[in-house]
Amino acid sequence: MRRRLIAAAALVAAGIAGVLPALADVAQPTVVSADPVDFTPHALDGTVRAIAVVGPTVVVGGTFSSVAEEGGTRGWRRPYLFAFDAKTGELRTRFAPAVDGAVYALAAGPDNTVYVGGAFRTVNGAASRGLARLSVETGGRVGGFSARINWGDVRTLAVHGNRLYAGGPFSAVNGVARAGLARLDATTGAVDTGFDARLAAVDMARVRVEDMALSPDGRRLVAVGAISHALGQPRAQLAMLDVSGPRAVLANWHTDVFAGGCDPSLDTYLRGVDFAPDGSYFVTVTTGALAGPDKMCDTAARFETAGTGRHRPTWVNHTGGNTLFSVSVTGSAVYVGGHQQWLDNPHGKKSKGPGAVDRPGIGAIHPKTGKALPWNPTRSRGVGARAIVATTYGLYVGSDTDQLGREYHGRIGMFPLP
Repeated sequence: MRRRLIAAAALVAAGIAGVLPALADVAQPTVVSADPVDFTPHALDGTVRAIAVVGPTVVVGGTFSSVAEEGGTRGWRRPYLFAFDAKTGELRTRFAPAVDGAVYALAAGPDNTVYVGGAFRTVNGAASRGLARLSVETGGRVGGFSARINWGDVRTLAVHGNRLYAGGPFSAVNGVARAGLARLDATTGAVDTGFDARLAAVDMARVRVEDMALSPDGRRLVAVGAISHALGQPRAQLAMLDVSGPRAVLANWHTDVFAGGCDPSLDTYLRGVDFAPDGSYFVTVTTGALAGPDKMCDTAARFETAGTGRHRPTWVNHTGGNTLFSVSVTGSAVYVGGHQQWLDNPHGKKSKGPGAVDRPGIGAIHPKTGKALPWNPTRSRGVGARAIVATTYGLYVGSDTDQLGREYHGRIGMFPLP
């Protein structure tokens, strides 16, 4: 108990009591501790797929059904969504929205609200397929916001000003045709009819945006997933858009390194992307099953945003055949999560090749060199870590397992800054 109180006090001193950043592109001065705090609650089943920080509250989404406070004896039924106090780990018991399907994406909104994306059809008994905006105080739907997808789900959300971006395998929002990516009015949910990236997926089942990242200034957006074209131009699995104006404009930036295949059963092997806090580069993470130093399967890779035309990665870090799902770039580190066993492993093939280092389930990469940092808290691997979110005071990690930093942490934990 003493360690819990000390840790909570340290977070207050670090400024957690104020308004906290909710985006993953938050600068951190150093690598986080390898010892997670002791007071975060536990999801008792399923998988944590999304995390958003809204003021002093952490909102968590996924496929779980029940949660419990650290050290508590009572379990709370919270299908797909729950929230807790960032300082103490205590559950926000008033936040109990009735969601009838998985939550895959969260984004902090203004006025103590959160945007929710997923595979649900209703929220609090009202039709709200795939998209909703909720009060963090009460869990109620925010009046005036109405948005719905036609089918599929919403897998990724991003907000800048009054613009809300949604990505997934849908083909329309509010009846307006939008393949995989839409920009909405963040207040009303209305589709921005002038903004259409015209994503296409030739020779694939359908367009599917797996993840996206907005540059810190909100001017560029990188979308990754089952994509072959954007605005009529070839863009293999990754498209960079200039989103600063009223229309989607294809940036004079492209890469062809993801044109090569990995496992033939995969229409896309890109799984995550995040911008650096200064917007000068972004990092992608992939699955793929096929290993080798000449492939982009099962890798993390840094790309510079400066310059025009064709780009190659600045560096590539290989796991040696294990999937990476999530990435968070903080300036001092590039954190990656999945079910990997190793990093620095270009010659591994589901094996530990020459020079490989053990980094089970989670690891950190040096932003400049692309080599694994010494940070190695470990995580029980499972299917993988699906959510990594940096804040000014630490790093949240969400997954499908209950061992993090060699301690019990049910599917969510937080590594504090030292």
